[in-house]
Amino acid sequence: MRSFLIANPKGGSGKSTLATNLAGWFARRGHAVMLGDIDRQQSAREWLRLRSPALPPISTWEIDPQEPGKAAHPPKGTGRVVLDSPAGLHGRKLAQVLRLVNRVIVPLQPSLFDILATRRFLDLLLEEREIRKHHAFVAVVGMRVDARTRAAAELERFLDGVGLPILAHLRDTQNYVQAAAHGMTVFDLSAAKAGQDWEQWEGLTAWAESA
Repeated sequence: MRSFLIANPKGGSGKSTLATNLAGWFARRGHAVMLGDIDRQQSAREWLRLRSPALPPISTWEIDPQEPGKAAHPPKGTGRVVLDSPAGLHGRKLAQVLRLVNRVIVPLQPSLFDILATRRFLDLLLEEREIRKHHAFVAVVGMRVDARTRAAAELERFLDGVGLPILAHLRDTQNYVQAAAHGMTVFDLSAAKAGQDWEQWEGLTAWAESA
Protein backbone atom coordinates (compact mmCIF):
# COMPACT_ATOMS: atom_id res chain seq x y z
CA MET A 1 0.00 0.00 0.00
CA ARG A 2 1.33 3.45 -0.95
CA SER A 3 0.32 6.43 1.14
CA PHE A 4 0.52 10.17 0.48
CA LEU A 5 0.07 13.07 2.87
CA ILE A 6 -1.07 16.41 1.46
CA ALA A 7 0.08 19.03 3.95
CA ASN A 8 0.83 22.69 4.47
CA PRO A 9 0.34 24.50 7.79
CA LYS A 10 -1.10 27.54 6.02
CA GLY A 11 -4.84 27.62 5.42
CA GLY A 12 -6.12 28.13 1.89
CA SER A 13 -3.08 26.59 0.22
CA GLY A 14 -5.11 24.12 -1.85
CA LYS A 15 -4.68 20.96 0.22
CA SER A 16 -8.18 19.58 -0.31
CA THR A 17 -8.13 20.38 -4.03
CA LEU A 18 -4.85 18.50 -4.38
CA ALA A 19 -5.94 15.58 -2.20
CA THR A 20 -9.30 14.96 -3.87
CA ASN A 21 -7.87 15.21 -7.37
CA LEU A 22 -4.93 12.91 -6.62
CA ALA A 23 -7.39 10.36 -5.24
CA GLY A 24 -9.51 10.85 -8.36
CA TRP A 25 -6.52 10.19 -10.61
CA PHE A 26 -5.68 6.97 -8.77
CA ALA A 27 -9.33 5.89 -9.02
CA ARG A 28 -9.43 6.66 -12.73
CA ARG A 29 -6.34 4.46 -13.15
CA GLY A 30 -8.18 1.55 -11.55
CA HIS A 31 -6.47 1.60 -8.14
CA ALA A 32 -8.38 0.81 -4.97
CA VAL A 33 -7.95 4.21 -3.33
CA MET A 34 -8.94 5.67 0.02
CA LEU A 35 -9.24 9.40 0.68
CA GLY A 36 -8.84 10.14 4.36
CA ASP A 37 -9.05 13.36 6.32
CA ILE A 38 -7.12 13.89 9.54
CA ASP A 39 -9.00 17.13 10.17
CA ARG A 40 -11.86 17.00 12.68
CA GLN A 41 -14.13 18.68 10.13
CA GLN A 42 -13.80 15.64 7.82
CA SER A 43 -14.37 17.72 4.69
CA ALA A 44 -13.08 14.89 2.49
CA ARG A 45 -15.88 12.64 3.78
CA GLU A 46 -18.42 15.35 2.97
CA TRP A 47 -17.00 15.65 -0.57
CA LEU A 48 -17.27 11.90 -1.04
CA ARG A 49 -20.96 12.02 -0.14
CA LEU A 50 -21.46 14.18 -3.23
CA ARG A 51 -19.67 11.70 -5.49
CA SER A 52 -21.84 9.71 -7.90
CA PRO A 53 -21.61 5.89 -7.69
CA ALA A 54 -21.27 5.95 -11.49
CA LEU A 55 -17.79 7.49 -11.12
CA PRO A 56 -14.60 5.50 -10.34
CA PRO A 57 -14.94 4.65 -6.64
CA ILE A 58 -13.01 6.34 -3.86
CA SER A 59 -13.44 4.94 -0.36
CA THR A 60 -12.82 6.50 3.04
CA TRP A 61 -11.87 5.38 6.55
CA GLU A 62 -13.61 2.35 8.01
CA ILE A 63 -14.96 3.24 11.44
CA ASP A 64 -16.60 0.61 13.64
CA PRO A 65 -20.04 2.01 14.61
CA GLN A 66 -19.83 -0.01 17.82
CA GLU A 67 -16.51 1.64 18.71
CA PRO A 68 -16.56 5.12 17.14
CA GLY A 69 -13.56 6.19 19.23
CA LYS A 70 -11.35 3.41 17.90
CA ALA A 71 -8.68 4.29 15.34
CA ALA A 72 -9.96 4.29 11.77
CA HIS A 73 -8.19 2.28 9.11
CA PRO A 74 -8.23 1.87 5.30
CA PRO A 75 -10.71 -0.65 3.86
CA LYS A 76 -9.30 -4.08 3.11
CA GLY A 77 -7.61 -4.26 -0.28
CA THR A 78 -6.74 -0.55 -0.45
CA GLY A 79 -3.72 0.04 -2.66
CA ARG A 80 -3.43 3.83 -2.47
CA VAL A 81 -4.11 6.14 0.48
CA VAL A 82 -4.34 9.92 0.16
CA LEU A 83 -4.54 11.91 3.40
CA ASP A 84 -5.80 15.47 3.52
CA SER A 85 -4.67 17.48 6.55
CA PRO A 86 -5.75 20.54 8.52
CA ALA A 87 -4.01 23.90 8.63
CA GLY A 88 -1.56 24.18 11.49
CA LEU A 89 -0.49 20.53 11.47
CA HIS A 90 2.69 20.42 13.56
CA GLY A 91 4.45 18.90 16.54
CA ARG A 92 3.56 15.45 17.80
CA LYS A 93 0.54 15.10 15.50
CA LEU A 94 2.69 15.82 12.45
CA ALA A 95 5.35 13.35 13.62
CA GLN A 96 2.70 10.65 14.08
CA VAL A 97 1.26 11.17 10.61
CA LEU A 98 4.69 11.22 8.94
CA ARG A 99 5.37 7.75 10.30
CA LEU A 100 2.29 6.48 8.45
CA VAL A 101 3.03 7.75 4.95
CA ASN A 102 5.46 7.03 2.11
CA ARG A 103 5.50 10.52 0.65
CA VAL A 104 4.45 14.09 1.38
CA ILE A 105 3.16 16.58 -1.19
CA VAL A 106 3.12 20.25 -0.21
CA PRO A 107 0.78 22.57 -2.15
CA LEU A 108 2.29 26.03 -2.30
CA GLN A 109 1.10 29.25 -3.89
CA PRO A 110 3.77 31.51 -5.43
CA SER A 111 3.46 34.46 -3.08
CA LEU A 112 6.02 35.76 -0.61
CA PHE A 113 3.59 35.34 2.29
CA ASP A 114 2.81 31.73 1.41
CA ILE A 115 6.49 30.90 1.00
CA LEU A 116 7.43 32.50 4.33
CA ALA A 117 4.56 30.75 6.14
CA THR A 118 5.64 27.40 4.71
CA ARG A 119 9.45 27.67 5.07
CA ARG A 120 9.73 26.22 8.60
CA PHE A 121 7.38 23.38 7.67
CA LEU A 122 9.56 22.51 4.67
CA ASP A 123 12.64 22.55 6.91
CA LEU A 124 10.96 20.00 9.20
CA LEU A 125 10.12 17.79 6.24
CA LEU A 126 13.68 17.99 4.99
CA GLU A 127 14.92 16.84 8.40
CA GLU A 128 12.55 13.89 8.16
CA ARG A 129 13.81 13.17 4.65
CA GLU A 130 17.39 13.02 5.88
CA ILE A 131 16.39 10.64 8.68
CA ARG A 132 14.77 8.35 6.12
CA LYS A 133 17.62 8.76 3.60
CA HIS A 134 14.90 8.94 0.95
CA HIS A 135 15.30 11.93 -1.35
CA ALA A 136 11.92 11.43 -3.03
CA PHE A 137 10.08 11.68 0.29
CA VAL A 138 8.76 15.22 -0.15
CA ALA A 139 7.92 17.42 -3.13
CA VAL A 140 5.97 20.59 -3.89
CA VAL A 141 3.12 21.46 -6.24
CA GLY A 142 2.60 25.06 -7.31
CA MET A 143 -1.06 25.96 -6.89
CA ARG A 144 -3.00 28.56 -8.90
CA VAL A 145 0.06 29.50 -10.89
CA ASP A 146 1.04 29.97 -14.53
CA ALA A 147 4.43 28.33 -15.12
CA ARG A 148 5.35 31.13 -17.52
CA THR A 149 5.11 33.92 -14.95
CA ARG A 150 7.74 35.62 -12.83
CA ALA A 151 5.96 34.37 -9.71
CA ALA A 152 6.46 30.77 -10.85
CA ALA A 153 10.15 31.47 -11.51
CA GLU A 154 10.54 32.92 -8.00
CA LEU A 155 8.88 29.86 -6.50
CA GLU A 156 11.22 27.53 -8.39
CA ARG A 157 14.24 29.60 -7.31
CA PHE A 158 13.18 29.30 -3.68
CA LEU A 159 12.67 25.54 -3.95
CA ASP A 160 16.00 25.08 -5.69
CA GLY A 161 17.56 26.79 -2.68
CA VAL A 162 16.07 24.28 -0.25
CA GLY A 163 16.63 21.30 -2.52
CA LEU A 164 13.02 20.35 -3.24
CA PRO A 165 11.48 19.47 -6.62
CA ILE A 166 8.36 21.17 -7.91
CA LEU A 167 6.27 18.47 -9.54
CA ALA A 168 3.67 20.58 -11.28
CA HIS A 169 2.21 24.04 -11.76
CA LEU A 170 -1.58 23.82 -11.53
CA ARG A 171 -3.41 26.73 -13.10
CA ASP A 172 -6.13 28.82 -11.51
CA THR A 173 -9.28 27.48 -13.17
CA GLN A 174 -12.95 27.04 -12.32
CA ASN A 175 -12.66 23.39 -13.41
CA TYR A 176 -11.51 22.43 -9.92
CA VAL A 177 -14.25 24.44 -8.21
CA GLN A 178 -17.05 23.20 -10.43
CA ALA A 179 -15.92 19.58 -10.27
CA ALA A 180 -15.63 19.65 -6.46
CA ALA A 181 -19.20 20.92 -6.12
CA HIS A 182 -20.39 17.61 -7.59
CA GLY A 183 -17.98 15.23 -5.86
CA MET A 184 -15.88 15.10 -9.01
CA THR A 185 -12.28 15.78 -10.00
CA VAL A 186 -10.78 17.19 -13.18
CA PHE A 187 -10.12 13.57 -14.19
CA ASP A 188 -13.87 12.96 -14.26
CA LEU A 189 -14.33 15.79 -16.79
CA SER A 190 -14.04 15.45 -20.55
CA ALA A 191 -10.74 15.89 -22.37
CA ALA A 192 -12.24 18.84 -24.22
CA LYS A 193 -12.86 20.62 -20.93
CA ALA A 194 -9.95 19.51 -18.77
CA GLY A 195 -7.26 18.25 -21.14
CA GLN A 196 -4.95 21.13 -20.23
CA ASP A 197 -5.32 20.27 -16.55
CA TRP A 198 -4.50 16.61 -17.18
CA GLU A 199 -1.28 17.65 -18.90
CA GLN A 200 -0.28 19.77 -15.92
CA TRP A 201 -0.61 16.76 -13.63
CA GLU A 202 1.75 14.52 -15.61
CA GLY A 203 4.88 15.24 -13.56
CA LEU A 204 3.01 14.77 -10.30
CA THR A 205 1.32 11.53 -11.30
CA ALA A 206 4.58 10.06 -12.63
CA TRP A 207 6.22 10.84 -9.26
CA ALA A 208 3.29 9.36 -7.35
CA GLU A 209 3.38 6.13 -9.35
CA SER A 210 7.10 5.75 -8.71
CA ALA A 211 6.57 5.66 -4.94
